[in-house]
Amino acid sequence: MRYTIFDMPVLRNLLQFLSIVILKILGWRRSGQVPSIPKYVMIAAPHTSNWDFPIGLAIILSFKMKLSWLGKESLFRWPLGILFKWLGGIPINRSKSGDMVAQTIQAFKEKATMVMVVAPEGTRKKGKYWKTGFYYIAKGANVPIVMAFIDYMRKTGGFGPTFEPTGNIESDMEKIRAFYDNVMGKIPEKSTPAMIARPGG
Repeated sequence: MRYTIFDMPVLRNLLQFLSIVILKILGWRRSGQVPSIPKYVMIAAPHTSNWDFPIGLAIILSFKMKLSWLGKESLFRWPLGILFKWLGGIPINRSKSGDMVAQTIQAFKEKATMVMVVAPEGTRKKGKYWKTGFYYIAKGANVPIVMAFIDYMRKTGGFGPTFEPTGNIESDMEKIRAFYDNVMGKIPEKSTPAMIARPGG
């Protein structure tokens, strides 16, 4: 078993306090509550800046959550790789996206509790579509999707709606897009719209 920062109660309490203080100093507010369900996929969006990680981490620590997140392999090179794994990071090979989805589904099935955070934009650069791995992980593992956000315009971060994926990804993405259309990233022009690629598009 690999221990992370979230498995150390005393440290978690200290970091929760420090995170709340830091967020207040920076003028950020928290919104919503941690879902009272044992397993779910959590969308983290929008993702347009390097600042999303420290701000997002402070918000997560302030809620005293335990979570895992997926990151490209290059992030986990020495020496920072040790830190990122300690913060709950799991390195993935982006060239094997299908295998990543299958392995994450299996991890959900093997654990009694698990929160997996996914940034569906996949990059800070503006793209045409969201990556849909988060959706197929949730559907395959039979767990709900929680929409988390960082809104730089309102300086607010936290939790939005929770819903069960129906299998009709186009219909479900309409609900997701309706929520994130009202959320602004730090660099709005780099935001990737919450849309999926269409065959031949």
